[in-house]
Amino acid sequence: MRTATLLCAAAALVAATVPASAHTRAAPAPVPEPVVVVDCFSKAQVRPEEYLLACGDGNNRLIELRWDTWGPRTATATGIDMVNDCNPYCAAGRFRPYPVTVTLSSPETWPEHPDVRRFTMIRLLYTDTAPAPVPKDVTYKLVY
Repeated sequence: MRTATLLCAAAALVAATVPASAHTRAAPAPVPEPVVVVDCFSKAQVRPEEYLLACGDGNNRLIELRWDTWGPRTATATGIDMVNDCNPYCAAGRFRPYPVTVTLSSPETWPEHPDVRRFTMIRLLYTDTAPAPVPKDVTYKLVY
């Protein structure tokens, strides 16, 4: 009788633990935060529709950005680069549109937010003409 009781207790213990262990799953891997682009005001952005290139005077702005990709290494978009021709001087100049392909690259840790990665390079490839004296294919370091 004692053996039968021990066997029943053991069987009950096994039956109670097997379903629990069968349903135990590893925690899902955390989804990494997307890489950001930092604007002139130190604000992190993902897929911005507009992006100010000339922080000092506002004479160069990307608008109507349509992002084709936004990945861990690069991001690409098409849009319009609105550039002030500063003719005869910037306050009296006109903003002119230049179709452009934008590529963000070279992600690095953002020093102000060590848990966030930010793109540090921007490439502008003008698909028609480029604003003088800018070449049709130009890459800048993003310093903010």
